[in-house]
Amino acid sequence: MIDKRRLPSHVLRSLVRSALAEDVGGGDATTLALIPDDLETTGNITTREDCVVAGMPVAETVFTELDPRVVVESVVSDGAHCHAGDTLAVLSGPGRALLTGERTALNFIQRLSGIATATAAFVDALGDSPTRLLDTRKTTPGLRALEKCAVTAGGGENHRFGLFDMIMIKDNHSQVADLGAPGGIARAVANCRELYPGLKIEVEADTLDQVRAALNAKADFILLDNMTNEEMAVAVALRNEINLQALLEASGGITLDRVLSMAGLGLDYISVGAITHSAGSIDIGLDFDTEVSYP
Repeated sequence: MIDKRRLPSHVLRSLVRSALAEDVGGGDATTLALIPDDLETTGNITTREDCVVAGMPVAETVFTELDPRVVVESVVSDGAHCHAGDTLAVLSGPGRALLTGERTALNFIQRLSGIATATAAFVDALGDSPTRLLDTRKTTPGLRALEKCAVTAGGGENHRFGLFDMIMIKDNHSQVADLGAPGGIARAVANCRELYPGLKIEVEADTLDQVRAALNAKADFILLDNMTNEEMAVAVALRNEINLQALLEASGGITLDRVLSMAGLGLDYISVGAITHSAGSIDIGLDFDTEVSYP
């Protein structure tokens, strides 16, 4: 498992520049027409609903990419639990840069704070359980690194980043490679281990027979896909009997209501795609002061 909370600065700048190019294009026509280039102003980024904040460094980068003279004073850091009306950051600098970057910066903070808030709800539901919450690869194309950072801000953990840093033998692999025959899972794990000895191997299991086969094959992780709580309890017992080193991950349409009943099953992980693919945006705004100044 990985932790992408510490995003390399060059990656962050590249993502921000792409977003600004999409929105600004050849120039912010309205702002260029109405705002003198020497006008300076200040404003506050404020949340209008309770949330867990994420994306503050991204917002700062948006404004400083537009004009390095912009000063962003963050009042809170990623992972902070905030209430409606709380100020997240105070901005000051050239009015053109603040107006041009407003929507791009807010889009990032709203989206990423939505993910962090959704993640925190699942983490809170697990309570003191040793079972940990994982994200998935069900992310917005191009924004995976940022969205995985938002998951960690909400208290979750990152699953594999992509197809390159962990092996996951899923049901479609089994179907296409015809792994359903006796010994198929064992051969698949052995082949993957031989070709990629440095990678962890996870096997998706739809049945308890597949769980048993994956355990005997010495898979590092076993994904319990769409199993009932009763089936997962049996899977935990099998793991404890056959291969204590294997880690068990439950997945498949897991809701907040259901996670409460899973906290005591003895699972190592629960992965939830909804914390990224279905998270809503938080209502966050940028309000400008009425007073402006000129150098």
